[in-house]
Amino acid sequence: MSRKYKFYNKEGLYFISFATVNWIDVFVRDEYFNTVIESLNYCRKEKGMEIYAYCIMTSHIHLIFRAKDENPGDILRDFKTYTSKKLQKQVQENNKESRKEWVLWMMERAGKSNSNVSNRQFWQQHNKPIELWSPEVIDQKVDYIHKNPVEAGFVSEPEHWKYSSAIDYAGGKGMLEIDFV
Repeated sequence: MSRKYKFYNKEGLYFISFATVNWIDVFVRDEYFNTVIESLNYCRKEKGMEIYAYCIMTSHIHLIFRAKDENPGDILRDFKTYTSKKLQKQVQENNKESRKEWVLWMMERAGKSNSNVSNRQFWQQHNKPIELWSPEVIDQKVDYIHKNPVEAGFVSEPEHWKYSSAIDYAGGKGMLEIDFV
């Protein structure tokens, strides 16, 4: 992994993106989105994660965050481990999940090709953290995160995407409490 994709400044503000294995569109049901929201909320309240912007897309997540306790890698690792297990279980137990066998097979296949995984792999391992060092770069990343659902063609305005902090930046109340930049 290259040097620019690590948490070197433990107290820094970071932009990260991470995706499901093979970019599987897992987040197509409210209960899956809600698991991510609940987990991020837990990380805010119990692990000292400050969340400045977020967007949960169908196959990936974008975040701008800082770790109060200067442990961004630990928080992210715990978040991904917990959500991986919980979301796999939700997919497996969801009788309405029409793609269940395929999704689980893809995750199992990804897990078999990764020596760090014992069974199925939900998330890709890299997070690509980029430290944000100036107000201009922060604004650029916030804008990028919020426009992601518009660029994907899901909504016409950023604040219309339910699973994004764009609602908060537009003066509304989103699903997750955020720390404004």
